[in-house]
Amino acid sequence: MYFDPMYFLFALPALLLGMWAQFRVSSAFGKYSEVGTRSGMTGAQAARRILDYNGLQNVAVERVDGFLSDHYDPSQKILRLSSAVYDQPSLAAVGVAAHETGHALQDKEHYVPLTFRSAIVPAVQIGSSLGPIIFMVGLFMTQFVGTTVAWIGLILFALSAIFALVTLPVEFDASNRAKKLLVSTGIVDNNEVKGATAVLDAAALTYVAAALQAISTLLYYFTILQREGRRG
Repeated sequence: MYFDPMYFLFALPALLLGMWAQFRVSSAFGKYSEVGTRSGMTGAQAARRILDYNGLQNVAVERVDGFLSDHYDPSQKILRLSSAVYDQPSLAAVGVAAHETGHALQDKEHYVPLTFRSAIVPAVQIGSSLGPIIFMVGLFMTQFVGTTVAWIGLILFALSAIFALVTLPVEFDASNRAKKLLVSTGIVDNNEVKGATAVLDAAALTYVAAALQAISTLLYYFTILQREGRRG
C-alpha cells in the first residue's frame, strides 16, 4: 500500500467545494433560523399546508431526530422533519420543509428522475459498498488475472456517480417548486422568500459537491486502471 499524490489532483477540487458548501449551508441556515416568518408558521405547518393544497392529505408529517436530517420517504408516504425545522417558525425552517414537500409532489407526479433514482437505490447500495473493495482486490491481482476484476469493481462504483448525477435534477426541481409554493400558499411573501431561497441554494451546492466527488473518484480509478493496463 502507498499514498498516490495523483489522488489529490482528482479529489482536492471536490473536497474544497464540499467544505465550502457545508459552510454555506450552516451559515445560511443559522442566519435565517433567527428570522421568523410573518405568517408565524413552523416548518411542520408549512409542510402540511403545501401538502393539503396539492391534495396530498395521505402524506404524514413527522418529527425525526438529527440536525437537518429532513427527508421524504416515498415508500411510506411520510415527510420527516428535524426538530430545527419541524418546530421552528423561521424562514430557514419553512424553506427546508417546502423543499421536502417538493419531493412528495414529484412522487405524486411520477417525476422521472426521482422514479429512476429510487429504482437504482438497491444497486447503488451494493455498488458503493462492494465496488471499491472489488476494485482494490482486482488491482492487486492484475499481474495474475489482468484488470477484469478491477473493471467489475469500477463499474459497480460507477453506480454511485450515476446516482449523484441523477440526484441533481431531483433536488434542483424540488427547490424550484419550494420557492414558488412558499409564496403561492401564503407561507411567506415575496420579500421573505429571499431568505428561504438563500438556504435552498446553499443546500443545492452540497449536491453539486457530492456529484463532483463521485465523478472525480471514478475518474481517478479509471486512470489507475489505464495505467495498469499499459504496464500489462
